[in-house]
Amino acid sequence: MTNITIIGAGNMGSAIAALSLAGGHAVQTLTRDVTAAAAVDGAAAGTIGDAITGEIVILALPYGAVGDVLSTYAGQLDGKTVVDLTNPLDFETFDALVVPAGSSAAAEIAALLPGAHVLKAFNTNFASTLGTRTVGSEQTTVLIAGDDADSKALLAGVVSDAGLKSVDAGSLKRARELEALGFLQLTLAAGGTTSWTSGFALAD
Repeated sequence: MTNITIIGAGNMGSAIAALSLAGGHAVQTLTRDVTAAAAVDGAAAGTIGDAITGEIVILALPYGAVGDVLSTYAGQLDGKTVVDLTNPLDFETFDALVVPAGSSAAAEIAALLPGAHVLKAFNTNFASTLGTRTVGSEQTTVLIAGDDADSKALLAGVVSDAGLKSVDAGSLKRARELEALGFLQLTLAAGGTTSWTSGFALAD
């Protein structure tokens, strides 16, 4: 059993919490409002600022909220696997990423957390496809990028235990491409070209 802390209890945080619990793992959910955290049935609820219990810490937050949360936990994430699922879009224009060209949200987070093992994952998944575990007729795939093999294997095990497929997407440098893919998915769904129950699937 792996201990997992999820910061955020929106659609993505709640979906990942449910999957993790279904896979037999212990989940702590932290939010600004403990009522929202308590809505995740089976998870230990708390507020941001409470001690983190997870070996894996999943940042289920908008990109703009990450910096403030990380400052709250300065020095407390060393040695932990920290999973970034953000897509750093300009939500006013829906037409650009807000991180520098050649960089990524995950790279920015890794620079703030030199003692942690930062992974990029879940940003190319919608909450609905995590909940159903399928995209069309295919099993939902979670792409995982990062530089620490043990951390990637730990998260891949949680994903597999939940009934999803994981694929190693390479080093953390690949987070830029994953965020571009997430950007494309979001803009297609927001524009009505695709739906929020769709996604890109990988067939064997």
